[in-house]
This record gives sequence, structure tokens and C-alpha cells, in this order.
Amino acid sequence: MYKKDFEIRWSDVDANGHLANSAYVNFMSHTRVGFLDENGFSLKELIGFGIGPVVFSEQIFYFKESFLGQKVTVSLAVSGWSEDGMFFRFEHNFYNQKGQHLLTCDMSGAWMDLKTRRLTALPEKLLKVIDTLPKTDDFKMLTKEDMRASGKYPKDLS
Repeated sequence: MYKKDFEIRWSDVDANGHLANSAYVNFMSHTRVGFLDENGFSLKELIGFGIGPVVFSEQIFYFKESFLGQKVTVSLAVSGWSEDGMFFRFEHNFYNQKGQHLLTCDMSGAWMDLKTRRLTALPEKLLKVIDTLPKTDDFKMLTKEDMRASGKYPKDLS
């Protein structure tokens, strides 16, 4: 399991005085970038392959509040990959200094070709790396159908 520590700053709290939803999302994003960077998916490497990550969804479940000045630990483990590496799922968890579980988040996404703006499989070099990454106990090999399991589809205005 990958971990990153944060201290809750003034700009991270909302009008209720607890960690704001947007701050949770920012901490998770920062954790993902660190995780990817430390595991061979650095920005330089991704740009070299002409790909970038895109987020499809983040489903957040809140358990306990956290407040200004507190320290939190954000973890990340891989909960799913597709065979070609195109699709991925990450599980984030937040813990306070006492180790109490504050939040869990299931995040799903894919890799996009930055020129064609279409989803793409991972290059072979990066595909070899994913088997070495920390996985959740319920890790699953993903299919395209798993990415639409919510039943949500775009509906344009008429």
C-alpha cells in the first residue's frame, strides 16, 4: 500500500470547519501523482509516450470528520486493471493520526492518447510495471463493461 501524509491547512477547510470535499479530492490526486511517479509513470515518461490519465469517477464514502491542523495519511492501492492496461481502478483511504479510518474512495479511470484524444492501451514498457503495484484484497481484472457498471451514460440537452 502506498501512503502520503498531509497536514490540513486553512485553505483545506469549509464553512463547517472540517476538511472540505474538494480538499479530499486534491489530496487523493496528489497521492496518485506521487504513486504513479514513484512507480515508473512520471510526467516525463507519460509525455514521452503521448498519454495521460483521465478520471471517470470518484465514489467517496465519509466516516469521520477531520479538522484544521490535523494530520492525515492517504493511502492508495490498485483495485483493478484491464488486461491491456487501458482501464484502472484505485482505492484511496484516509486515516487520522490515531489510525482511525476517515474515508474511503473508489476511483476509476483510463489512459488517453494526447494527440487523438481517444482512450488507449498502455505501452508495453508500462504494462510490465502494473503487475508489481500494490493491490487491494478484492483486486479485479477489468473489462470495458466494468467502466459503465453504474449505468450512467451521457444525455445531451435537446
